[in-house]
Amino acid sequence: MITMTDDVENGNGEIQWCFSQVKGTLEDDVTEADLISCVEFNHDGELLATGDKGGRVVIFQRDPMSKTCIPRRGDYTVYSTFQSHEPEFDYLKSLEIEEKINKIRWLRRKNQAHFLLSTNDKTIKLWKVSEKDKKIEGYNTKEDSGIMRDPMNITSLRVPVLKSMELMVEASPRRVFANAHTYHINSISVNSDQETYLSADDLRINLWNLEITDQSFNIVDIKPTNMEELTEVITAAEFHPLECNLFVYSSSKGTIRLCDMRSSALCDKHAKLFEEQDDPTTRSFFSEIISSISDVKISNSGRYMMSRDYMTIKVWDLHMETKPIETYPVHEYLRPKLCSLYENDCIFDKFECCWSGTDQYIMTGAYNNFFRMFDRAAKRDVTLEASKEIAKPKTVLKPRKVCIGNKRKKDEISVDCLDFNKKILHTAWHPNENIVAVAATNNLYLFQDKL
Repeated sequence: MITMTDDVENGNGEIQWCFSQVKGTLEDDVTEADLISCVEFNHDGELLATGDKGGRVVIFQRDPMSKTCIPRRGDYTVYSTFQSHEPEFDYLKSLEIEEKINKIRWLRRKNQAHFLLSTNDKTIKLWKVSEKDKKIEGYNTKEDSGIMRDPMNITSLRVPVLKSMELMVEASPRRVFANAHTYHINSISVNSDQETYLSADDLRINLWNLEITDQSFNIVDIKPTNMEELTEVITAAEFHPLECNLFVYSSSKGTIRLCDMRSSALCDKHAKLFEEQDDPTTRSFFSEIISSISDVKISNSGRYMMSRDYMTIKVWDLHMETKPIETYPVHEYLRPKLCSLYENDCIFDKFECCWSGTDQYIMTGAYNNFFRMFDRAAKRDVTLEASKEIAKPKTVLKPRKVCIGNKRKKDEISVDCLDFNKKILHTAWHPNENIVAVAATNNLYLFQDKL
């Protein structure tokens, strides 16, 4: 977990990060199933969930002692682990359906239990995570061991009693939402009304009620009559955090559409189209590929929206669709290497992005286990690295710099030395504190601010 602080020592107000924890083995031998595929804090930041390619969900809980100790720490311990999805086979299409968890979304807490949605390529599940610290003893028809008693030997009635037991955390599937997507699900988003949610695949977006599993409403359908005329696909979708009738979805053409469900049942006609026109002088063979939006997130305030394409993060004002109000280059030093990134398929990597709780900072991942943070107010940015070398408590992360030419300064890394197999695609920011979670292959790094 990473947190952000002002650098008091050098007095220049630059962002600092401190190492807090790392989850998962630090060995080099990593199995495919252990690769983390999504990361998500719940609404108060007390729980942090990760999903992996093996279909497992691991939930971490904030250590209560770490919040009250001085200095405060952002430590998390394993709370619950369960198998969310299993590999399946579609016999009609002769396709294997991976167990990989594509997205996790928390519902707001209404009672003692926690609820979350998890999805693989085809099936969405609603999970209830609850604590059990009492058990019933003194049944009439069975022993405490579970063995049934002979009714002929029961001579008196007993009143069952509740006895304390060691705390046990149970995860049980409450709803299974299946058979609604022909293509792979890339997004799920819970509505602010906490009663409905959307799920998006390459060509359609469906609206579900959390209580109804056997029907959903198709609210966006961009599938052409003739598939040969297909020019774009849906890459991400999200509900507005405050307005339950608004949602956005992004496309592989670099556009974002804002839709209002009050206007019509089928939202094929958008209310707003957010698109930045390409500069004709800089167009290349790769322009269309790198303009595809891999993630879109509306700010916590509901006023702004950010989109992540291969090279940049753009911040949009929802009131102005003509152009972004801020554009941040993520790894401009890779532009001369787009040809080799195309050949090794890295150019198709889907990087996510996230807002800080105050919307002042934004974060996204890059290659070589680098991740980037941008201070929107101070117009500062920093590149940091999640690596085994800094896995010591309270270690301050040093900013990393990448050089393009032959003249490499001390502490800089050459662009030719970057490891493209080490990539940070998934990050999450605590909703109330400067604590971040960064998924690096099979490891979850936690960083926090230095107090």
